[in-house]
Amino acid sequence: MYRPVACVHCGCSGVWCHGRYHRKADRSAAGALNPIPVLRFRCRTCSRTCSRLPLCIAPHRWYNWADQQRVLLLLLAGCSQRRASAIFALGRHTVRRWWQRLGERSLSFEFHLRSRFAELGRSVDITEFWLRCLQRMPLCEAMAWLDGDGVCVP
Repeated sequence: MYRPVACVHCGCSGVWCHGRYHRKADRSAAGALNPIPVLRFRCRTCSRTCSRLPLCIAPHRWYNWADQQRVLLLLLAGCSQRRASAIFALGRHTVRRWWQRLGERSLSFEFHLRSRFAELGRSVDITEFWLRCLQRMPLCEAMAWLDGDGVCVP
């Protein structure tokens, strides 16, 4: 269940299910969208609501985690952003944005993931860390662990 332990706004426990909305999860090859229900929760104390995304949906992004992982693996292997965008038929700006966001937040992500998974602490640089991390778990799982630790994961 994706129910938060406590309210993300005030920190009090006791949130309850408060409906749902549908989110477009990804793009299929035919261009159709497949909406997924996202649960909403309401806090008993402050009456504010929050939502919890399923593991397959990346917050604030149109593409799913699996697509992003494939692109990032190519980039970590030394492929150019232009080539990666051509291989996956993505915009160069999209690929560049994913790569920049990973670089900008990598120190924070690495810190939290290393504290949870000791074997990732043996990595020498950012490339080796992410290659080890993605061998151990998919990107969606790594981001779910970070989200659970309260790290902003867009």
